[in-house]
Amino acid sequence: MKYYLIAGEASGDLHGSNLMKSIYKKDPNAEFRFWGGDLMAAVGGTLVKHYKERAFMGFIEILLNLRKILGFMKYCKKDIEQYQPDALIFIDNSGFNLPIAKWAKPRGYVTHYYISPQVWASRSSRVKTIKATIDHMYVILPFVKDFYDQYNYDVNFVGHPLIDAISDYKPVMPDDFRRKNQLDERPIIAILPGSRKQEIRKMLEIMLSVIDDFEAYQFVIAGAPSQEASFYAPFIKKKGVHLVMNQTYDLLCLSNAALVTSGTATLETALFKVPQVVCYKGNYISYQIAKRIINLDYISLVNLIMDKPVVTELIQNEFTTNRLKEELTVIIDDYKRAVMFLDYYDLEKKLGGKGANDKTAKLIVESLS
Repeated sequence: MKYYLIAGEASGDLHGSNLMKSIYKKDPNAEFRFWGGDLMAAVGGTLVKHYKERAFMGFIEILLNLRKILGFMKYCKKDIEQYQPDALIFIDNSGFNLPIAKWAKPRGYVTHYYISPQVWASRSSRVKTIKATIDHMYVILPFVKDFYDQYNYDVNFVGHPLIDAISDYKPVMPDDFRRKNQLDERPIIAILPGSRKQEIRKMLEIMLSVIDDFEAYQFVIAGAPSQEASFYAPFIKKKGVHLVMNQTYDLLCLSNAALVTSGTATLETALFKVPQVVCYKGNYISYQIAKRIINLDYISLVNLIMDKPVVTELIQNEFTTNRLKEELTVIIDDYKRAVMFLDYYDLEKKLGGKGANDKTAKLIVESLS
């Protein structure tokens, strides 16, 4: 069978690559064509466009690049028509994928969506479009299935693919990691500033502004696979700050605490049982718009899944050096760490266990028979 996948960022590339591997198990003759990244390319098939080419976030940034985005969509539609896939698989990235789905469904393509758009967070009116254009939806968070049930839309809860990714991870030897990255023996505070240039610029300077208050620790930045090491150089001005590229899981495995930009990384950090402070600061106008259309009590996946404030969220004006220092002091305290660990274990139970990619692949392949 022929499969056409569309992923739009680093996390989509990760989940897309693992889904492709699982499809191969069920369909050894599978042919893949995809929009994704290096991880998907390593599995096999043909990479059409790399996600780095369209890494836009925020309302203002999207408006400024609208012509380029529309050009990508036009190219994608033409490419799908030429390839004629048996299954069209969307992975998250709703701003790009939903318009493509709306175009594809009337033309007879079988549509699958792995990792639902966040319609439960904002613009729930999009459920109408999803019901009309997506044949099969696979959700990775338990409360999302409950959300769709309210709209009489039957979806498949398959569990979270990060459980598989982290279960398959082989822990690094601490001495090897420190030696490889020229680290000393002090405990590590991980810095995960996001994956896109504009968010890294906004987050990293404030995240690193607290290092003088924690001289007993060394701060290590997790470089995003979508960026070059040289991009981070202007931010690393003080002694005791290090950068590691493509070693995020190794870093989390050995960290005592973490400062994390809101997104998938908050969940990864929790699954590695690392106490964290969740941070977010966006473009002022984009933030004001988002605040008016998003109907959530929390922004981090950890708190959303647990439905309580397990981790502190410093958002927009709250994201300052002083507040960050206060909260980092709290999470390196042994008692607070113990409480957070217990919540993290409960979180993992709620995510449904291993096998998300295999379950999804099985459902996709069986739907084509």
